[in-house]
Parts: sequence; C-alpha cells; structure tokens
Amino acid sequence: MNITKENVDQLNAVVKIKLAPSDYLDQVEKAIKDQSKKVRMPGFRPGMVPASHIKKLYGKSILVDEINRLLSDSLNKYITEQELNVLGQPLPKTDDAYEPKWDFTDEFEFSFEMGLAPEIKESFSAKDKLVYYKVRIDEETLNSRLKNIRRSYGKMTNPEAVELNDDVIYGDLVQLSPDATVFEGGISHTASVRLDLVTDEKIKKSLIGLKKDSTIDLDLQKAYNNDAHRIAHLLNIDEELAKDLKSNFRLTVKNVNRIEEADMNQEFFDKIYGEGGVTTEAEFIEKMKAELIGIMQDNADRKLQQDIYEYGVAKFNMELPNDFLKRWLKVSNENNLDDTQIAEQYDDFAKNLKWTLIANKIITENKMEIAPEEVVELAKKRIDAQFKMYSPQPLTEEQLSSYAMNFLQNREQANRLYEEVRSQKVFDLLKTIVTLDEKEIDYNKFLEIK
Repeated sequence: MNITKENVDQLNAVVKIKLAPSDYLDQVEKAIKDQSKKVRMPGFRPGMVPASHIKKLYGKSILVDEINRLLSDSLNKYITEQELNVLGQPLPKTDDAYEPKWDFTDEFEFSFEMGLAPEIKESFSAKDKLVYYKVRIDEETLNSRLKNIRRSYGKMTNPEAVELNDDVIYGDLVQLSPDATVFEGGISHTASVRLDLVTDEKIKKSLIGLKKDSTIDLDLQKAYNNDAHRIAHLLNIDEELAKDLKSNFRLTVKNVNRIEEADMNQEFFDKIYGEGGVTTEAEFIEKMKAELIGIMQDNADRKLQQDIYEYGVAKFNMELPNDFLKRWLKVSNENNLDDTQIAEQYDDFAKNLKWTLIANKIITENKMEIAPEEVVELAKKRIDAQFKMYSPQPLTEEQLSSYAMNFLQNREQANRLYEEVRSQKVFDLLKTIVTLDEKEIDYNKFLEIK
C-alpha cells in the first residue's frame, strides 16, 4: 500500500491510496470464507457452502466492500499518524477515465479531497476589551415579579363587572359585516380577552364596567395595534388571515374572571421555598430579589458569551476551504440540502466552525479537560430546574443522580451537555483573560439591548 498527499493550497489537499492485490486479498478471502459459513442455499447443508461458490456468486460485491473498508481504515490511520487537522470528512475524487476491473488481480488507485483547518496565530489577551453588564433590579421589576408569583398561587374569582387592568373577559367573538350585523358564515370563536394585553387605551376603557351578557363591538386591529400574531391567537385563525382582517367583532360577555393574589403568609412562603425556608415577608422579598438578580446575571453572562463569540470570529478572521466544505455539506447532510439551501445556511455554519477551531486552540493550549462528573452535575442542574417549574418540593440528591444517569443514556443529549460544559469552561477562562468593562444597567434597559 502506498499513501501520498499533495497539497493543492494551504487549505486543500488530495490524498492518493494505491492498493496492490497483496494489500487486500487476505481480507477478501477471509470475508468469503466467513460468508460461506453463514449463508443458506438450496442443495447445501448450513455452513457447508463452498467458498468457491460464494466467490462466483458474490465475490465482486465482497471485494468492493472489503476495499471500501480497507480504504476507510487506512485513510483514518493516515490522518491520525500525520496529525492532519481535517475539516469535515475526506471526499472521494472521481476520475471518469479510471475504471477498476474488480477481478481480484487489480491494482487500485483512489484519490480523496481533504479540507484542512487553517493555522491560528492570533490569541486573546488583556488588549481585547468587551462590555460586561451588571444588571440592577429596580422596584418596578421586583414588584412585577412579586405580583406574578402571587397571581400564580392565587385563586380565581368571578366579579360582577370588569374593574381592573388584570381582569379577563371570557366571551364569544363573532365577525360583523360593514353594516354592523353578524356576518353569516364568518369567524366565530369563544375566547379570553385580557385587558392588560389591549394596547389602545380608549378601547380598554370601554371594556371597564362590562358585565355578564353585555355586548360591545370591537376593532381588533386597533385594540391590539395590528398585532397579527395576537389577533390570530385570540380568534384561533391563521396569522396571514389575521393580518388582512378588516372586520369588527362583537364580544358577548359570558363571564368575568379575576385572579386574586395570594396572601403574603407562611402558607404562601412554604409553597415557594419549602416548609420553613423563609418566615417573614422581608425575607421572602430578599430571597426573591437574589434569585432575580441571579437570573438576570445569567442573562448578562450569555450576552457576554455571545459578544465574545462575535468578537473572536471577527478578530481571528481565518479563511476556510469554503468550496470543499459546501460540497461536503451537500454530500453528508441527511436532509439532502440543495445548492440554494447551502448558500443560505453556509455563513452561519462557517462562523460556528471558526469558533470551534478557536475554542479547540484554547482548550489545547491550556490543557483543559472535561471530567464526566462535570457533565453529570450539569444534567442534575438542568433536571432540578425543570422539576422546580412544576413543584416547590426539591428532589433528593439520590433522585437527581438517578434522573441524570437516565438522561445521559441518550447519546445526543449527553453530547449536547458535554459541548455545553466545554463551552462554559472556555468562556470562564476567557473572562479572566480579556479586559471586561463593567457597566451597571437597569433591568428594563438591559432587555432593550440586542
């Protein structure tokens, strides 16, 4: 066997593999004998089919399979031994003038195209400066959070009339004709109209005081500021239809619903933080505030992580073997992407690939390792957070460990968490290398940042 590599340029190469009969005949003969012991044929006892008969019937297909297996193994071994940083997978290079005889005496020559990773010379340093936001929790945000929690654990009441901005009108909406009569065969749906979602103040004011069996005609486009998504959800229709809807609708009130906020008492505290977790209103608010700050700071970290990603891809500004990668994407993608789809998606793919190469360099240079325990801990954290959405009672450590192990049995989920741990470790390291310009910002202002 003879393997040679020819560099087309710094990012592309062609590897040629030449095979003589001595390289493959032993493997082919062994495969034929193995097949003769397994195959069942009329006229032969099981396991007693002559190898010569198998070779006559299936020899060519077995030869092709063994040659392909030998090529794959040899190519992978060569890449490892030569320490080639290959992008994607090598692609067979076709030669219309070359036609193997496949007769067990043939000398084969195969060529494979390779895309090579660029050399990365840049690195992060203290000269790289990025903004790191410290999010402040203002009273408005804190009160809104407290109100939402109290409403979540409150009780439903049915007041006689609409009075508050948080009231919900449950009723029938029917489409009207231009003359304000009911449109025969038009849209009709029973829906919940939340006053806090109505953007037009005049229309919202007109809903105050409505009682059961009251009726009112509404311009929904005006009421929701032409928000097609919200109108479509309200009427249970397609969003495109909602966008072009011009008709008014008649609302007939069937009921007025109101959620009374839960009292700030020990029973409420125990539901949120477990029995005895907090015992006073002041403790409850401080703990809730700390949680909210933690959530917002996690969001600020994600913002910084995205900024580092964008900054790094632009700073390192590396070239990729783009033509090769586009061909590889087309060949390897299970969804059978066409050229147009690849062109549309390639820029995002290339950015992610560049960042992966940057992260690999950082991991290698800093001898970073990801321990299995770190992946397990992240799985436990994710599972714990999910359970807390449905129950205030925390899972035991034993339960968390059991759920995590079951979760990680799924290879795709395990790989996703591994990559998440890997990304987090790179991010944590870069936070200590680059210069962070810390800026305090109010929660509402932070939400406006793209």
